[in-house]
Amino acid sequence: MGKAARNRVLVINSGSSSIKYQLLDPESSVVAASGIVERIGEDDSAIEHRAESATTERRVAIADHTAGLRLVFETFAATGHDLEKEGVRAVGHRVVHGGEVFYRPTLIDDDVVAAIADLAALAPLHNPANLAGIESARALLPGVPQVAVFDTAFFHGLPAAAKTYAIDAKVAAAHGIRKYGFHGTSHEYVSGRVSELLGRDAFEVNQIVFHLGNGASASAIRGGRPVDTSMGLTPLEGLVMGTRSGDLDPGIVAHLARSAHLDIDQIDTLLNRDSGLKGLSGVNDFRELRRRIDSGDEAARLAYEVYIHRLRRYLGAYLIELGGVDAITFTAGVGENSPQVRADALAGLARFGIEVDPAANTAGDRTARRISPPDAPVAVLVVPTNEELAIARSARRVVERLD
Repeated sequence: MGKAARNRVLVINSGSSSIKYQLLDPESSVVAASGIVERIGEDDSAIEHRAESATTERRVAIADHTAGLRLVFETFAATGHDLEKEGVRAVGHRVVHGGEVFYRPTLIDDDVVAAIADLAALAPLHNPANLAGIESARALLPGVPQVAVFDTAFFHGLPAAAKTYAIDAKVAAAHGIRKYGFHGTSHEYVSGRVSELLGRDAFEVNQIVFHLGNGASASAIRGGRPVDTSMGLTPLEGLVMGTRSGDLDPGIVAHLARSAHLDIDQIDTLLNRDSGLKGLSGVNDFRELRRRIDSGDEAARLAYEVYIHRLRRYLGAYLIELGGVDAITFTAGVGENSPQVRADALAGLARFGIEVDPAANTAGDRTARRISPPDAPVAVLVVPTNEELAIARSARRVVERLD
């Protein structure tokens, strides 16, 4: 096994019907290969694999995650990276919910697998899928350390006032009800990059990070540690998202049960899969939403205005909570690629030292960059997230302790 192979980490992000993966060196950040398996369990399953400048695509029926990962390994071997022969340093797995149990990257064994399964009640759409990827990878690479990196870990130490819901304390304790927060790997990585870009130690920087993708979240970070975040017990709370409602009056749940005669599963589906931008406009793809707005679609315009309104509400709350900020950062698909969202979210805030330079904001640069005027008191930044690199680095640190 060569030195390059020994340094590589395979990162796996298993969804309910997909597997995203990346093989990379956590020291150099060089990606050897990456790809996605989609529509697992359907007849038209597919894999798209990228290695160097070549892309390999196949459509074939994939029964389950084990078959999906086996196809990934076969594709690696066919394109010059035989994982079973070359080996990897570790496999890093994204796991959405760690509950109160897991708050740091964790070496996976049978007890950890059982604990992740027990947490499925807190993330029924995510943890079972994450677990399927873990079990498949353990079977295919039995001698390789497997490490779980939890979305909730970065927010584990939120202040009590921020993480506590005002419901009966005994009920909350019995059922693990608290604000956990999500997208933690992204918020931790991006906030660390912000400190580097500003040339300041993390403990000196107050910042707000907006992770805006199909799922969306905001965080308030003081001195390198989060003091608040928008997602809660589940990823449903907070900002308006592609298909999730975000914040709403909890009385709506009871009202829908009584007036619309929806059961709890139907309400859960409504709020998680058929709300947000999709529920308001019929689409959750931001590019299509913009096209509809430009064509005069009033439902699409209202959806966008609701989306921006919620962003600004969290911005204002976190500005006060932090007592002022040094940086506001946008990341993930929408945050990195929509100048309009960034401009509208921060419009009219010059009196607070917050401005966006139109030319910098609309430039086609895809690197981490400042989009506020050089002399503005608050730095407004766009920082591409890299959760795979963060997971790989976390996995490497865990296995280094085993050496």
